[in-house]
Amino acid sequence: MCGIVGIVGRSAVNQHLYDALTVMQHRGQDAAGIVTCDGGVFRQRKGNGLVRDVFRTEHMERLTGNFGIGHTRYPTAGSASSALAQPFYVNSPYGICLGHNGNLTNADQLREQVFQADLRHINTDSDSEVLLNVLAHELQILGKLHPDADDFFTAVRGLHRRAKGGYAAVAMIAGHGILAFRDPNGIRPLIFGEREVDGGMEYMVASESVALDVLGFRIVRDVAPGEAIYLDARGTLTTRQCAESPRLRPCIFEHVYFARPDSIMDGVSVYKARLRQGERLAEKIRRLWPDHDIDVVIPIPDTSRVCAQVIAYELDVKFREGLMKNRYIGRTFIMPGQAIRQKSVRQKLNPIELEFRDKNVLLVDDSIVRGTTCQEIIQMARDAGARHVYFASAAPPVRYPNVYGIDMPSSEELIAHGRSEQEVCEQIGADWLVYQDLADLISCSRDGNPTIEDFDCSVFDGKYVTGDVDGSYLARLHDNRNDDRKQQREASTRAGETGLVGLHNHNI
Repeated sequence: MCGIVGIVGRSAVNQHLYDALTVMQHRGQDAAGIVTCDGGVFRQRKGNGLVRDVFRTEHMERLTGNFGIGHTRYPTAGSASSALAQPFYVNSPYGICLGHNGNLTNADQLREQVFQADLRHINTDSDSEVLLNVLAHELQILGKLHPDADDFFTAVRGLHRRAKGGYAAVAMIAGHGILAFRDPNGIRPLIFGEREVDGGMEYMVASESVALDVLGFRIVRDVAPGEAIYLDARGTLTTRQCAESPRLRPCIFEHVYFARPDSIMDGVSVYKARLRQGERLAEKIRRLWPDHDIDVVIPIPDTSRVCAQVIAYELDVKFREGLMKNRYIGRTFIMPGQAIRQKSVRQKLNPIELEFRDKNVLLVDDSIVRGTTCQEIIQMARDAGARHVYFASAAPPVRYPNVYGIDMPSSEELIAHGRSEQEVCEQIGADWLVYQDLADLISCSRDGNPTIEDFDCSVFDGKYVTGDVDGSYLARLHDNRNDDRKQQREASTRAGETGLVGLHNHNI
């Protein structure tokens, strides 16, 4: 899961891109990058770390130009090397930079095609670089010295025929403009907006609507599945449907966990979806346990807070902030190694004892992935004096890995994989466990936009909407995502990092 942004303005866009990436920092904390275009020349800065750490005043001063793109990286495919910080760049044709959110399910086959048939070199193991080279090749074969919007749409049409999986991307073509597109299933989010400045229009495309809100852009609409939009350097907007059979099937886990609650995705208010998740979960608790003895509802910060507030209200029990969060610890479910994850949970959250002592506590979280976090928190609650510790998940059991851009572990590392809900309850050490029903979760999102026929719910039901994910693919995914493989990859990255230092912080 990453954050992408592109802006075509009437003046320098460097600060606007920085602000947008800061707003979308939750979508990727591993690396950040900005590329601007000034007089046909790309200006670039990218590196590992948070947005505020990657960019200094001297970097911002060099990022000149009236249009540019930015990216915050969440490590999905590939390692945490600074070589994988985006946007990526190819010099032919024209000079193209690209930032990508999602994951290609046929990246290995495409990588071979790009090398053997397209005669293009891939320098990293990132599927984003593969996507960039596919786009570059589709433009190259057109043979146009001066391409127009129709040519860019033709290239995206060719890309859709070749690329499989979930992807939203923003690309900048030197001296021409910005091209943004979304996969034919609309799995990954993308939205665009406009604002009037000095009598002319500026345009912005981003992963989440909140980035447009903060920068004062009026939301026009979501980019449709399979659609591409082209913003030329003069500020002209053109859109085109480029997929043969597009169908909107967005990732429902965005509404559960990744998106900011103040965002609107495909017409669905994330905040209201989470309110409804709390209502449905409270209804289930009352149905299963009408004479419950819950004294207090405590959210596991931050994404479960909205849901927990509604549960407390509906059950007519107290809502309390009993866990204080250290916001400088990264997401624990993507950290390699059980011991590291357990240590990070203890550093990340600290209980307020008076909210737990001698109480029956219902802890609420957005989901349970590996189970490491909730297991540690349940023990923390007991250590703080809780009489009984109950647990509620705003999402159904996560039993299958995600293949469209969320670095969830392999199936064997998911606590609910191959286990009943009662077995999960015993594994995490809770006195009682309740999950959201999948039908209810879907209803919570669809109520916000009834025109959405289907959602990607593959982490819950194992049904992969692109139709190209089978047992052999998941086996390869397991080999690449299990803890041992991640630790080997990180060790290899650290050993080779020295030779890469300095390659990514200069003008292209």
